[in-house]
Amino acid sequence: MTGHGVSGHGERQRGRRSRTLKAVGLTLAGTLVLGVAAAGWAYWQLNGNIRGVDVDSALGDNRPPRAVSTPSPSGTAAAVPLPTEAVNILVLGSDSRSGAENQALGGGDSSGARSDTAMVVHIDAGRTSATVVSIPRDTLVTRPSCPLPSGGSTEVSYGAMFNSAYSLGGPVCAVKTVETLTDVRMDHFVEVDFTGFAKLVDALGGVTVTTTEDIEDEDSHLSLAAGTHHLDGERALALARTRHGIGDGSDLGRIGLQQTLVKALLEQISSTDLLTSPTRLYRVADAVTGSLTTDTGLDSLAQLMELGQSLQGLSAANVTTVTLPVRPAPSDPNRVVPDEPEASDLWESLRRA
Repeated sequence: MTGHGVSGHGERQRGRRSRTLKAVGLTLAGTLVLGVAAAGWAYWQLNGNIRGVDVDSALGDNRPPRAVSTPSPSGTAAAVPLPTEAVNILVLGSDSRSGAENQALGGGDSSGARSDTAMVVHIDAGRTSATVVSIPRDTLVTRPSCPLPSGGSTEVSYGAMFNSAYSLGGPVCAVKTVETLTDVRMDHFVEVDFTGFAKLVDALGGVTVTTTEDIEDEDSHLSLAAGTHHLDGERALALARTRHGIGDGSDLGRIGLQQTLVKALLEQISSTDLLTSPTRLYRVADAVTGSLTTDTGLDSLAQLMELGQSLQGLSAANVTTVTLPVRPAPSDPNRVVPDEPEASDLWESLRRA
């Protein structure tokens, strides 16, 4: 009797352990499945946020040459080495996407797309240093003939305002106009709208900037005393758009503020350990991709991640910000033209790097 009792008790214990282990296993399996599903959904969501424009097909082969790829070191451990060649990216800040959020932040309507900011980001071979060249939107340039999405093409225009290219022919015409101006191949373009920029700053927890003079601008609704300030997304965007409340009220003063903001954002991103907070990482990724229009070479999360990984050695300290050298236009003192030979020398230095 005793022996049978012990045997029955052992079987019951083994049965309970078996059920417990099975429950733990099912829980872990369920958690794993849910995690994979959540990760898959997040990837699908972020990937679907990005809008792509096929610039290469639209412009064809009559363009400046691409940078020569750098051969990968022999014996590298990576199956697919990260790219290391120099790369040029045209970055546009625009209010082209209509909607309540954009309009509340000063954006335009769907019939009045504007490119308020244009920067040529040149990343040197090796991708450990970069130069950001701001192009004043009031610069008078030769706007080339551009293909239109609806078919046909625009006429060549001499002495056209630089930002009219985007208004007339969208990103394709903006890229072609920059390449005509610089003779530098734009390998990619990235367009960010008002709402996305503000959300990105908020997702990063704000950005800290220092201004050297008081700012009072009724147009951007920004009032800021000289000094150091931690700005949320709405105020950071107002700073990026300010022009009448600083310096001589020209676009050059605003460019200086934008360059300060770019450096501050890079420092904020590098100091924020996003990998320790999946929630914040997703918010940042959603803010970036949700506001993004790119060329088809960057219009997927995988392509953006590869670009980001290739820039891991690039710090804010190794980013140089400059403005295209300009002088008042002889035809209109409220407009500017490239100042030669300094402007050509600047573009030549990017072609050599």
